[in-house]
Amino acid sequence: MVSAPARRRQVEYAKRRGLSERRACALLRLARSALHYESRLRKKDAPALAAMAMLSAQYPRYGYRRIRVFLERQGHPMSVDRTWRLWRQAGLQVPRKRPRRRIAAARPRPRAPLAAGQVWAYDFVFDSCANGQPLKCLTVIDEYTRECLAIDVAGSIRSARVVEVLSRLISIHGAPQVLRSDNGPEFVSCALLRWAASQNLDMALIDPGKPWQNGTTESFNGKFRDECLSMEWFRHRLEAKVVIEQWRQHYNEVRPHSSLGNQTPAAFKNACLSTTQPEAVLQE
Repeated sequence: MVSAPARRRQVEYAKRRGLSERRACALLRLARSALHYESRLRKKDAPALAAMAMLSAQYPRYGYRRIRVFLERQGHPMSVDRTWRLWRQAGLQVPRKRPRRRIAAARPRPRAPLAAGQVWAYDFVFDSCANGQPLKCLTVIDEYTRECLAIDVAGSIRSARVVEVLSRLISIHGAPQVLRSDNGPEFVSCALLRWAASQNLDMALIDPGKPWQNGTTESFNGKFRDECLSMEWFRHRLEAKVVIEQWRQHYNEVRPHSSLGNQTPAAFKNACLSTTQPEAVLQE
């Protein structure tokens, strides 16, 4: 059976070839009243499709679930099934990534945080500019709120600069209880360990060859590379600093996070602070 929209297109083709409308409808068994029918569903979906196309162009690495959150913010609430139908109809597929290592990712991480500000995780991400300048990015994440506290961009970052960045973040956000990192030379240097001891900070170094123990940072680094570094073309290091800082603010304040109930890290952090402050007042 040929669908009604397909038969309407066939009638239009037959009319262009010289047949009358009555004759074409009779041959293709289509009622003349249905020839000029306009789908109500198409009119209903048109505004959402237009908004979805704009959001997909603005965020080309976001899938339909995350785009659905942005559509709700713009006044287009819809179910997941309808979002998927419109997403397929518009052909807005995102290229699939390579499959994750499910067995490794399912293993428990040591010392998972129970509140905001308890565990900070940090790591390096590398890239380069169009003029050949190398980029070394130090990313610092609050594991509980998923907030990106800083992305320090330079050509070379040694332990002294790591201490400088962490000291500045502590003066702004307060000191965490635990710092989690891998066993890179910048993170196990004597200067960094002495500084952490002076600040009464515990160092949770992951086991060699087990990046899943620092899963929050690894997940963030993947998003950082996929949505920023791989999408941008940096002419020089100064431009990279500006664009990366803009992306960091977007990640914290605009981008919905599925593990936080589609809230942004900033909104989730504010919600955590608003629930803990009344308890502190009662205890006093």
